[in-house]
Amino acid sequence: MASGILIVDKPEGWTSMDVCAKLRGVFHERRIGHGGTLDPMATGVLPVFVGRATRAVEFAEKSDKEYIAGLKLGVITNTQDSSGEVLEERPVHVTREALESTLEQFRGDILQIPPMYSAIKINGKKLYELARKGREVERPARPVTIKALELLEQQGEDLYTIKVRCTKGTYIRTLCHDVGQALGCGGCMASLRRTMAAGFTFKDARTLEELQSAPDPAALLMPVEELFADRERLVLSPTSEKRVRNGMTAVLPNVNPGEYRVYAQSGEFLALCQAKGGKLTTIKSFFEV
Repeated sequence: MASGILIVDKPEGWTSMDVCAKLRGVFHERRIGHGGTLDPMATGVLPVFVGRATRAVEFAEKSDKEYIAGLKLGVITNTQDSSGEVLEERPVHVTREALESTLEQFRGDILQIPPMYSAIKINGKKLYELARKGREVERPARPVTIKALELLEQQGEDLYTIKVRCTKGTYIRTLCHDVGQALGCGGCMASLRRTMAAGFTFKDARTLEELQSAPDPAALLMPVEELFADRERLVLSPTSEKRVRNGMTAVLPNVNPGEYRVYAQSGEFLALCQAKGGKLTTIKSFFEV
């Protein structure tokens, strides 16, 4: 059965779930999930997990992301991006230097109020469902970290391109909106392309057309352990392997504390494990059962 990771270059106009639905047909596999939602207007790196590898989705979702975004100043919309209804337009008298200075306020740990047009639930209701009914509810601000924020180029008096590296849960359109508010002219996100997610970049990505036309799509899958490439590799003895396969703790007094990619002597990837106090416990297993 097919199992592994695909990095899809998501096309504009597709939801992340649209991509998964298409790939279920390509692989004839029901177990397919993605590691980080992209809005329909966004394009770029979408990690997709197939078969047993779907057990790794939670680790991809928690990872840092990187984006190239279009920042349109002078326009405020109800969705905080250019796909929404324009609520207000204001004149723009902002220099590149003023924008550079304002971006400094948004680097590091910041608070964001999630947009109404988002899938976050408040009292059991998704915000976008309330927004479509014309309702707005109070949303608590959430902490996120902007690890890098760079002004790449100016494409006009009111249009700029920015590069953002951020933690899970960051809304780039909210960042664009908030930057516009701080400048006093308002702003929204004009475009979005994700360039990195879960450590994967465009060099790893395939288009849907490539996947659909491939003679053997399963041959394009990367092994799930690629997601944990930054962890040290640990090969177990047959006795310890048996304990890990049975969900038990393995005693390994000479192994340093930390997380490990754990393998059988055959080379089979078994699990992501945690070593502490001479004991090895499983965080998540990936062997077929």
